[in-house]
Amino acid sequence: MKLRKGSQDATGLTVGIVASKFNKFVTSRLLTECVKALTKAGASDEAIEVVRVPGAFEIPLVARQLARSGRFDAVICLGAVIRGDTPHFEYISTEVSRGILQASMESNLPVIFGVLTTDTVAQAIERADPAKLNRGADAAKTAIEMVNVMRQLKKEESEDVPPGPAPRRAGRTAARAKR
Repeated sequence: MKLRKGSQDATGLTVGIVASKFNKFVTSRLLTECVKALTKAGASDEAIEVVRVPGAFEIPLVARQLARSGRFDAVICLGAVIRGDTPHFEYISTEVSRGILQASMESNLPVIFGVLTTDTVAQAIERADPAKLNRGADAAKTAIEMVNVMRQLKKEESEDVPPGPAPRRAGRTAARAKR
């Protein structure tokens, strides 16, 4: 069995963070702890770029833009969607989740889901509490590990590829060769 796992070393990593301003009393705590975790693991302040967006719904578009820019090793998405009395919670939670996943898949870059989806304000506050289980710090650790895992996989992939592609036949010649 071959086991691959990423380290928690963020030295030299560049990270984009997209953080929602809505529910700022929660998202500011997520952001603070996320940045602390990145710098504690070795990322420099200059290698971290934060973009604040109005709400969680706007996170995926900006995350996709950052991921496609080629400037970052990972993008971390932070927000808080708290259930209310309308179905708005389900729509936003679903689309934010889908959009963040899509940004990651399209860019082949770790785009990390650090968006709280809670039933109550109390649950959101608890998940953003630095003394307990701050999910912003968790998102940073996930980003670091995923960058390092992806680097391992890409390195192994490039080592396994033979030097140069086999010659291909083009156009009609290729069609005749298939017959």
